[in-house]
Amino acid sequence: MLGPSPDWNVGLSAEDLCTKDCGWVQRVVQDLIPWDAGTDSGVTYESPNKPTVPQEKIRPLTSLDHPQSPFYDPEGGSIKLVARVVIERIARKGEQCNIVPDNIDDIVADLAPEEKEEDDTPETCIYSNWSPWSACSSSTCEKGKRMRQRMLKAQLDLSVPCPDTQDFQPCMGPGCSDEDGSTCMMSDWITWSPCSVSCGMGTRSRERYVKQFPEDGSMCKVPTEETEKCIVNEECSPSSCLVTEWGEWDECSASCGTGMKRRHRMIKMTPADGSMCKAETTEAEKCMMPECHTIPCLLSPWSEWSDCSVTCGKGMRTRQRMLKSAAELGDCNEELEQAEKCMLPECPIDCELTEWSQWSECNTSCGKGHMIRTRMIKIEPQFGGTACPETVQRSKCRVRKCLRGAGMEKRRWKEAREKRRSEQAKKNIDSEQYPVAGLAQRRWCDSVYTESSGASAMVVPPVLTVKPNWAGLVPGLGLEG
Repeated sequence: MLGPSPDWNVGLSAEDLCTKDCGWVQRVVQDLIPWDAGTDSGVTYESPNKPTVPQEKIRPLTSLDHPQSPFYDPEGGSIKLVARVVIERIARKGEQCNIVPDNIDDIVADLAPEEKEEDDTPETCIYSNWSPWSACSSSTCEKGKRMRQRMLKAQLDLSVPCPDTQDFQPCMGPGCSDEDGSTCMMSDWITWSPCSVSCGMGTRSRERYVKQFPEDGSMCKVPTEETEKCIVNEECSPSSCLVTEWGEWDECSASCGTGMKRRHRMIKMTPADGSMCKAETTEAEKCMMPECHTIPCLLSPWSEWSDCSVTCGKGMRTRQRMLKSAAELGDCNEELEQAEKCMLPECPIDCELTEWSQWSECNTSCGKGHMIRTRMIKIEPQFGGTACPETVQRSKCRVRKCLRGAGMEKRRWKEAREKRRSEQAKKNIDSEQYPVAGLAQRRWCDSVYTESSGASAMVVPPVLTVKPNWAGLVPGLGLEG
């Protein structure tokens, strides 16, 4: 069954595995084309279910059934092969299994005795033929058992029980039965195998199998294999080499049109004279496959766009479609996946700060004080990001205790101030005795630093009386009195 498809399938039926001389073929290779079972209508792999009423006969699909068919070829060429069945024989010795091969002679031989027996098998139970009786379990004249078996192929009605698939019968060892039942039924000889050498003297063999074991349960003593000598190329010289038989052909190198196939063999023995083997170990020949035809690309619709690859900001999204026709049926360069950018709301940006600076020195030289440290804003918060925390921190600090001898220092400042005042008063007296010179050199005020507040104080000198001269002018200033 080809799925998904309406009712297309591939298969193999009634393939002949026999040779002309009643042997088995060694290998069968069969390429398969698709068939329509006639139960469901449709022209593509994904056509909806639509029963065919009335049902049609099973038929092979062709390259001209419908333009939308994946097998369509407007030129009407051969339909594309979709499968290959390889059947290979892996065993040669028939006596390894007591099941009788299904050829015409064996079927007739097995049916003949059964016609005489009453068969109570229900019609709803379908079995294979009985196998031959096995050898007796006793090798003496004591009673033993032998067995035969069959396979249940189908049970059409599960409510009706099917009999056992094994049958037992009493028996005795060889020569103990009154009847002469020690005769073996053998098949004909199978064809001779190829000669074991490709040059000179070799051997070949052939086989046969036991069709029916003796009725008395004894073992068959008839040989099932024969071997004889064979000669290939009697004129073999010391320079000849021995090679194996050719192996099977490799698959064709082309899937359509003309290609090449090869087969190989191996050197079994080099020439006796030590020369190089001139036999070919590889053989090649042309092989013809169905004609190559290019068909249009059959693509499914685009899928929905995927979610954006991010939860905020810029990202990507994709969508896909599928190639419905087989790629090897033609060149298909159509893109199967697309991608595009997508934009979601901006991502929040949190505040970012530098590291804290070192703590500053204490703001006092003695006693209690404080010190600070700072940090800078590197990135301001945006789009709802985390706000910036504090950028300045204060911390208390305590330096050495202040000295108690501060009063002594105050007294020194006071004495220095009194000394300056007395010097200033002396200058004022001198200026009264010498009005013009004293006025020019007078200091109206002195600025001194007080220890208590650290501010400047104005010292006002005594009042100076200036008398005008006879001309009515103040000497040295040129002003009226």
